[in-house]
Amino acid sequence: MFDIDQLKFDEKGLIPAIVVDADSKKVLTLAYMNKESLKISMEKGLTCFWSRSRQELWLKGETSGNYQHIVSITADCDRDALTVLVRKEGPACHTGADSCFFEEIYRGEEPEAFELQGLMELLKGRKETLPEGSYTSYLFAKGIDKILKKVGEECTEVIIAAKADDKAETIYEVADLCYHVMVMMVEMGISLEDIRKELASRHVIDHKIKQEKMTGGAQ
Repeated sequence: MFDIDQLKFDEKGLIPAIVVDADSKKVLTLAYMNKESLKISMEKGLTCFWSRSRQELWLKGETSGNYQHIVSITADCDRDALTVLVRKEGPACHTGADSCFFEEIYRGEEPEAFELQGLMELLKGRKETLPEGSYTSYLFAKGIDKILKKVGEECTEVIIAAKADDKAETIYEVADLCYHVMVMMVEMGISLEDIRKELASRHVIDHKIKQEKMTGGAQ
């Protein structure tokens, strides 16, 4: 077990903690911990910080319900900063934004990496604003029956491409299917996190069954 006394807290007894979403790897916030808040974080498995403005301990989510469940805490090479991987309940920012970092001040020429969550946010925006000329807007305007019809059609296209052993076409059709399934998810209020949790629960069950088979079942 790592001894937190080896960490380098500043003259005020604080250490910066960069909170990162464990799944999307998006930076959620920059906060500060002291020894007490770090110990509480490790004991509870929930992020607890030191509020510099209020001069008090701050358990994230205690009043809002937007808890952050800790996956891991890692110190940098100088041991004077931390990264905290979390899975969150609700937005990380007090403004209601998913992350505290949303004010873009510069964008270079390098394209931003594609993320499924980014596509989900785009689809949600289409549903809310229904801009003209958008195929996604068209689907949302037509409603769930039209969306489900497209999901069914794309399932068939995937099967046909795979049966023909056409890898490139199968990839293309799977991408189409994923897109239409995500439109359906937005329409039904289903998040990627909902799917992740369901898959994680199945992984735990599958892992348990495999262990039982290896040991010959419960004794």
